[in-house]
Amino acid sequence: MSEYIAPIRDMQFVLKELAGLDEVAQLPGCEEATPDLVDAVLEEAGRFAEEVLSPINWSGDQEGARWQDKAVTMPAGFREAYKLFADSGWTALACEPEWGGQGLPKVVAAAVAEMWKAANHSFSLCPLLTAGAIESLVLTGSDELKQTYLEKMVSGVWTGTMNLTEPSAGSDLAAVRTRAEPQEDGTYKIFGQKIFITYGDHDMAENIIHLVLARTPTAPEGVKGISLFIVPKFMVNDDGSLGARNDAYCVSIEHKLGIHASPTAIMAFGDQSGAVGYLVGEENRGLEYMFIMMNAARFGVGLEGVAACERAYQRARDYARERIQCTDIGVRGGPKVAIINHPDVRRMLMTMKSRAEATRALAYVVAAAHDAAVHHPDNEVRKRNQAFVDLMIPVVKGWSTESGVTMASLGVQVHGGMGYVEETGAAQHLRDAQISTIYEGTTGIQANDLIGRKIAREGGVTLNALIADMRALDADLAQRSGGDLAAIRSRFAAGVDALASAGEWLVATYGKDVRAASAGAVPFLTLLGIVAGGWQMVRAALIAQEKIDAGDSDPFYPAKIVTTRFYADHVLSQAAGLASSVTDGAEGVLALPEDMF
Repeated sequence: MSEYIAPIRDMQFVLKELAGLDEVAQLPGCEEATPDLVDAVLEEAGRFAEEVLSPINWSGDQEGARWQDKAVTMPAGFREAYKLFADSGWTALACEPEWGGQGLPKVVAAAVAEMWKAANHSFSLCPLLTAGAIESLVLTGSDELKQTYLEKMVSGVWTGTMNLTEPSAGSDLAAVRTRAEPQEDGTYKIFGQKIFITYGDHDMAENIIHLVLARTPTAPEGVKGISLFIVPKFMVNDDGSLGARNDAYCVSIEHKLGIHASPTAIMAFGDQSGAVGYLVGEENRGLEYMFIMMNAARFGVGLEGVAACERAYQRARDYARERIQCTDIGVRGGPKVAIINHPDVRRMLMTMKSRAEATRALAYVVAAAHDAAVHHPDNEVRKRNQAFVDLMIPVVKGWSTESGVTMASLGVQVHGGMGYVEETGAAQHLRDAQISTIYEGTTGIQANDLIGRKIAREGGVTLNALIADMRALDADLAQRSGGDLAAIRSRFAAGVDALASAGEWLVATYGKDVRAASAGAVPFLTLLGIVAGGWQMVRAALIAQEKIDAGDSDPFYPAKIVTTRFYADHVLSQAAGLASSVTDGAEGVLALPEDMF
């Protein structure tokens, strides 16, 4: 069974040539992100992913997390791996230096996080949730809460969770019923149950800091009456040491399709005397605060899609190089060859390779825009970048994760019957990838957020600005005549036209017929993902051609052009059909009476 190898060469290219690492490093607070430092970080992270996390991925899946007597035990090797992870400073990579973090930009952290997710999806979920909890506390917590919790969370000594979902309140958070009763000492007693809590309990860290949504007695109904609370597993004494066990317990873990080594907990708060909680920020603003964590998590889950594409591709490629079967097509009586020689296997591998590169490029570019939105000294530049990030987060989350599932399925197909056998590892990637389309809002939820809050609400302003950037790139591409770039340009221009027409239809239709617009939401998200991914692939191909024209003989560059040509012919070519589904497909979605289903 092959192990994960970090695709550092492509990561370096995307960071430097597409995401603009040099420009990011000039932003206030990001000066440490020099090319040499970033290269060193990538190399070390790659080593950790390959040598520590990847070897326990399959064994962790087979053993799984285990629950007994309200406590979870992690699979063999996970505790040791997490201690080494925290001791090596990986939990602190992008955190504020004030709290012991290294303060590196989000775009660098994104590349490193992709490695964790590709090497060991289950393991990576623990630091993902902790990072979101840290960000929420930094932005909304009181000084006292920050002093009590942040340093230990940033160092990885303590981990964090996000507790939203309840048995009767899934995506509809207005239905949250967990209670928070105020106490005379200023604390609250929390009573209720939360489900689907990732790493709600485990034995890798000495304390777990739960961020919990609950209602106070005077809270109004609906989402406007939700508050956010910190509920630690162990109470924290004034000197920072751990005190008594809090009344917050894992009463069960789920038996899931995949990510078996990641404990998905059912958490009970207050079954005995009440779990002690501390209000974060102001009452009744909890959902607003939790969305800080959720948006960070949505981007992180999008990286899971990138990672699934890459990991499934690597395993399928390695198998295709080794598996000898049949003679080369069109050759009579010749020797049997590795299946990587067969045209359809090559088509599948190129689909996987190109989708991994496109999703990676788009995610890193969005991460770099986030850095500019936070750190750039010019307010207008910050606002413009934030608008782009807001538009693209549902795409990075939705399109990348759907791509991950599809590419993992292709990986099983490349393996043939052996892909359906657990020992090859291909099936695990497919099982693990499926959850990413559901975490932090399903693809449908992402798509409706995209067309409603991110496009229709502002009349398509940010989408149109993005399309204008794409058309400017098309104009640059038009100056290159002949060969692959001409063919790429034809597909890209048609894709941008399809995106523009579908976007115009959505803006015009949403206010008049929201059901018709919503029927095309997922096709539109897919369309925007495909074209935006193509936008980055085209940029990459142009840069690669410039390198070749300048005499660079690195084989990476012609391979990038070939991969972009494949993406144009086989992926961008889908744009017109998706646009038609958006603009003309609502009737077929909505016409059938309910009793005919």
